[in-house]
Amino acid sequence: MPEVSRPQLAVYLAAAVAIALIGARYLHERAASAVGAAASAGTPRGSDSTRGVRLERASGGGVVVHVVGAVRRPGVYRLKAGARVDEAVRRAGGPLRGAELSGLNLASKLEDGRQVLVPLRAGAAPGARAGAAAPAPAAASGSDPAAAAAVAPGASGPIDLNTATLEQLDTLAGVGPATAQKILAYRQQHGGFRSVDELDQVPGIGAKKLAALRPLVRV
Repeated sequence: MPEVSRPQLAVYLAAAVAIALIGARYLHERAASAVGAAASAGTPRGSDSTRGVRLERASGGGVVVHVVGAVRRPGVYRLKAGARVDEAVRRAGGPLRGAELSGLNLASKLEDGRQVLVPLRAGAAPGARAGAAAPAPAAASGSDPAAAAAVAPGASGPIDLNTATLEQLDTLAGVGPATAQKILAYRQQHGGFRSVDELDQVPGIGAKKLAALRPLVRV
């Protein structure tokens, strides 16, 4: 057997190491490809989980409801998903003066395609809008002007702050067109008044004016 010189031995060793590295790399790439193929097979394109995400996103676009009956602006409205009946009534301009809201569950969630019917109270005049001006009773001769002003807003009693029109608010003692507009702006921004005392949050209405308005208005 011929003797192998040291340079030749070094070449052989280098070749053996190179062949070993190439083989290891080849085996690693084969293993990675097999894992990727298994993962793809386990989650096929268009799987139920993927479709579920798409359907969930599609179903989050809101609901369309039809509001009819004793509201200011009956019609079809789009609201956000999870909206309540109360929001639909307010989007339709709010209830009319003769509306019977106790027949509705204002806190119930709306479903797409639902019709919300706001009924009238028994004996209420159909079409009487909330805030429609009522004739003021004639003041008795020699009556107190302050007492006459207290009943002037409407024959049925104090004006409802959450349904009154600009014209009605303007008839209140000490409230002009500018203050009436501020009351409407506050009502729209805060979703209505929860108590008469909230009037002191309206710019231009202080404690003295609030005391004068308290018997003239309600919520």
